[in-house]
Parts: sequence; C-alpha cells; structure tokens
Amino acid sequence: MRPSPALLRDVPVLLVAVVWGSSFLAVQQVAGPGTVVAMLVLRFGLVLPLLGVLARRALRGMGRAEWLGGAVLGLVLGGVFLLETYGAVHTSATNSGLIISLTMVFTPLAESALTRTPLPRAFLAAAGLAVLGVALLTGGGGLKAPTSGDLLVLGAAVVRTAHVLAMSRVRAIRDTDNLGLTWVQLATATAVFALAAPFAGPLPWTVAASYGPTEWAWLLHLALLCTLFAFLVQMWAVRATSPSRVSLLLGTEPLWAAVFGIALAGNHLGPVALAGGALVLVATEWGRRSATGAARPEPRPVEPAPASV
Repeated sequence: MRPSPALLRDVPVLLVAVVWGSSFLAVQQVAGPGTVVAMLVLRFGLVLPLLGVLARRALRGMGRAEWLGGAVLGLVLGGVFLLETYGAVHTSATNSGLIISLTMVFTPLAESALTRTPLPRAFLAAAGLAVLGVALLTGGGGLKAPTSGDLLVLGAAVVRTAHVLAMSRVRAIRDTDNLGLTWVQLATATAVFALAAPFAGPLPWTVAASYGPTEWAWLLHLALLCTLFAFLVQMWAVRATSPSRVSLLLGTEPLWAAVFGIALAGNHLGPVALAGGALVLVATEWGRRSATGAARPEPRPVEPAPASV
C-alpha cells in the first residue's frame, strides 16, 4: 500500500519539528557559558555560504530598502539567538523547548494589542494555563524562582514574538523573496556575533580547534539540519500544503525537546514539573487553535530563521 501524498508532504515538516526539538540538546554539547558567541559564529558561518549560493538570484534583485529592512530584522534575530542559546546552556533542554513554545501564545496576544482586536476567551484561558504550566515547570515542584536560563529563554520567546510581528509589518520587505531575506538576516546576526566574539570569550577558531569529532557532528547537525534543512523544508511546505497544517506539525517541537531532554540528556522532571510541562503543551496547542479560529489578520507567513536555537 502506497503512502498518501498528504503523508509524504507531512513527513519532512515533522522531521523539522524533530530536529528543532533536538537543537537544545545539541547546543549543550557544543557550547558553554563562555563559548556561546563563538559557537554561533561557527554555526552560521557554515550555513551562510551554502544558503548564499541558493539565494544569489534573490539577493541581486533586492533593493536598498530591502537590504536595510532585512539588516534591522537581523539585529533582532541576533538577540533572539543570543538569549535562546545562553538560556539553553543554563537550563535543561526540556525546559528550553517548552518555554520557547510560549511564542505561540505571546504572538497572538501582542498582535491583538497592536490591532485592538479582542481574542476569544478560549485563547485567554489557554494563555493563563500556559503561564501556570511554566511556573510549575520552572519551579521544580516547589516555590522556587526560575533559573537564569529559564528567564533567558523566556526573554527569547518575547523577542521572537517581536521579530515575528515585525516581519509582518515592515513594508520594505513585504514582497521580498524569503530566501534572500533570510540570508540578509542571518548574515547581519553573524556579523554582530563575529564583532562581539573577541569580547565574549575564546575566538571562534580557537573553539573550532578544541572540538573533537563528536562536537563537530553536533555543530553540523545544528548548521545543516536545524538551520538549512529546516528553512528549505518550510519554504517548500508552505507551497505544498496549508500553512495551518505546517503550523500544527511544527507545533510538536516542544514535545520532541522534552523527549530528547529526558531520554538523552537525563533531564528529570518531578510530578509537579511534569504536570507543568504537560500544561504548557496542551495550552500552546489550545491557544494556537483558538487564535487561528478567531477573526484576526493573519501575519505574513515568513519565519525564515529556525524557530529554535
């Protein structure tokens, strides 16, 4: 029996969610608190030449305003990666994946505030449930304050929300080819990382020289699968299937992050924290479905950079 065309279209998108879920664990294998910036230079330094070859025609067709708009968005995106990656090395892979998924709740809330369009009560209930879930998850089963890593990843979710909203509202890039726009954003973020690297720890080539085969395998995983493969599949998927179906499949990312964190990283969740993680998963999915069903303007369907570290 042959698999259905719909299933064949879904499998690559689901694989993106899986590799994104693994990205938090991968970051912990190749970066420490003092090598985050150097690792980001290496990661995107590997991606940019390959993506540049694919984007060369789109880049030649971009005007000055599009380059400038992409560069500004790249600065915001760089902030997302810094917060998310520093957070990932200071908390568990499971916590990172679940907390960053709050972007799916924050984005409709922020968009509703900007457009003064009320959200359905079901979404607001889901948002409250998500916040409660994060409190239980990061409290470790008690009344403890979140760790610095948890707060950094939460900050990344907030800044990523700003990035998504900016993508949908910057007029200069509204009709820009996604491939070219992605390259400009990643190139800008990488340039910032490269300039900051001498002041943030070991230089990138020093870190590269310290890597063994295992670290290089994880770094290539981050660069080629979590970044290049993920973006190209997204570009293909939004043309081959519906955006809502893509969103639904990519929304399983925090579940995969929890699977990798518990199975491979040895993350342990007590009963209360486990319940909090489950609440986050349920609430973000409930919130996405509620917001999608509301009568509100759809954001421009472009999220050219990976949604995860």
